[in-house]
Amino acid sequence: MINFIIWIIVGGLIGWVASLIMKTNGRQGTIADIIVGIVGAFVAGYFLTPLFNISTINESNYSMPALLVSMGGAVILLAISKLFRNIGGFIVVLIIILLIYIYSTCWQLGSTAEFCTAIKGMSFLQ
Repeated sequence: MINFIIWIIVGGLIGWVASLIMKTNGRQGTIADIIVGIVGAFVAGYFLTPLFNISTINESNYSMPALLVSMGGAVILLAISKLFRNIGGFIVVLIIILLIYIYSTCWQLGSTAEFCTAIKGMSFLQ
């Protein structure tokens, strides 16, 4: 439980610093900072972790390199969302990230989890 609380706090701090860097702090609040920090760490996990071979805060690594990589992912996420300038564009970016996650988990890794079986069974994906 304490690890979850630390993860939320560190995600919020990372999102806040990333919003200061990208100059979007005036239009987002604390909840958005937390979401940006945590989702940014997921983005970093897919794009920056293979480059730098450093885990992110989502893997309970709170070292300085992990914090920097997670913040890099949050900055990338804010840069993409800044292209859209509204909540609709931000939601589109989150959906794209979710689709990339589902694709990499269910098809690339060949997961047999119930969720992946349900996704693979959808008729429009055949």
